[in-house]
Amino acid sequence: MRTESVLSLSPGSLQGVYQRRLYKELMRNYNPLERPVSNDSHSLTVQFSISLLQIMDVDEKNQVLTTNIWLQLYWTDFYLQWNLSDYPGVNNVRFPDDQIWRPDVLLYNSADERFDASFHTNILVNSSGYCQYLPPGIFKSTCYIDVRWFPFDVQRCDLKFGSWTYGGWSLDLQMIEADVSGYISNGEWDLVEVPGRRNERFYDCCKEPYPDVTFTVVMRRRTLYYGLNLLIPCVLISTLALLVFLLPADSGEKISLGITVLLSLTVFMLLVAEIMPATSDSVPLIAQYFATTMVIVGLSVIATVLVLQYHHHDHDGEHMPQWTRVVLLNWCAWFLRMRRPGEAKVRPACHNAPKQQRSSLSSLELSVSQAWLRHPQVTNGNLLYVGLRGVDGLHYPTPTEGGGASNGGFSVEAELSQILEEVRYISRRFRGQDEDETVCSEWKFAAAVIDRLCLVAFSIFTILCTIGILMSAPNFVEAISKDFFS
Repeated sequence: MRTESVLSLSPGSLQGVYQRRLYKELMRNYNPLERPVSNDSHSLTVQFSISLLQIMDVDEKNQVLTTNIWLQLYWTDFYLQWNLSDYPGVNNVRFPDDQIWRPDVLLYNSADERFDASFHTNILVNSSGYCQYLPPGIFKSTCYIDVRWFPFDVQRCDLKFGSWTYGGWSLDLQMIEADVSGYISNGEWDLVEVPGRRNERFYDCCKEPYPDVTFTVVMRRRTLYYGLNLLIPCVLISTLALLVFLLPADSGEKISLGITVLLSLTVFMLLVAEIMPATSDSVPLIAQYFATTMVIVGLSVIATVLVLQYHHHDHDGEHMPQWTRVVLLNWCAWFLRMRRPGEAKVRPACHNAPKQQRSSLSSLELSVSQAWLRHPQVTNGNLLYVGLRGVDGLHYPTPTEGGGASNGGFSVEAELSQILEEVRYISRRFRGQDEDETVCSEWKFAAAVIDRLCLVAFSIFTILCTIGILMSAPNFVEAISKDFFS
């Protein structure tokens, strides 16, 4: 009766009976601690590879690479073989990884808290004893992040896998090329390649080699984000520093603009410092550029202080030194093709002003003297009236109007002397003001020359530093062409 019920079952349902019997037969006297080889003197060959699915995170601060990887391990278990004819329809079976022997291959440079971050799955075994173990996992590995060329850097992170307890004479670990066909692209990193190599290392404790398989994840940083958020603002801010030398000195905002630009660069420098690791091995490329730009802006502030000192120089102080006059007003002004405002008119006026003043004063004195000689009896003279209008309008007494002419003559002479002295004072005052204005204009022109000279020098220096520092990165052209123009 039992036999008839079994025969009446469909062929598909017979597989359950054979599987149950096969599992029972395979697990009979099976020891998961025993290395599954026919001869204990032979090594067990394990083929190993990885399938990289995603680069999840690159932590420059903590030097940790986080990846989504499927491990691939293949070996032959001598004790897990069966004849297909004895178990119809049972082509393969699955075992939990803790019930049969499996290689203890681990990530040597793991940074995970559990160290083994793989998810333990079933092991697929076919009739010849060929085992396939494909555990997935989120692996955190230590990686030296070289930020010297940041943000135009290419990173190489090693994933070193090997058996934790078996040596090369017991377990021969062989490499299979990494699989990247299912890779999911990352927004920050471009995957370049994942080459692998098999290494053998000898330790002092043992004569046998210890093999390992190391895969190197080569990835290039995508620079579009950092270019738009760090590099371009820095270039624009450094350009604003040049506007300090175009701002008029009388505006009173030159120092404020320079300090504001310096503070802006400091803020961006702090943002870069938060991303970069606290290491002294190398200085990031962007940090070099920011530091150089800050030095340029700092020097521009110092130059601005010098310009303001020249522009607002106290004209009552000492005159401009001769070497300053030669270097700034002659050589530098000629080199920069600068001329003083109204130079063609001002210079002749400045040279002829004392002579004209002296001529006017002499004419005035001569007019007054002639007027005194011709009309000594004038009693109420005014120098300005006499000097400017002559003596035609002067009123002098007639003989019938009475005497006292001689006494009146002495009085007019004294008054004229006082008035002449006043005129001389006024003329000296005008000459002094002209000289002060000339000196003041020289200092202001010297400040303008320094401004223009600093503008040219700092512009050239900024352009050379920008090109020299940024283009020193090995893959600068590749990064710009792929990230900005593709």
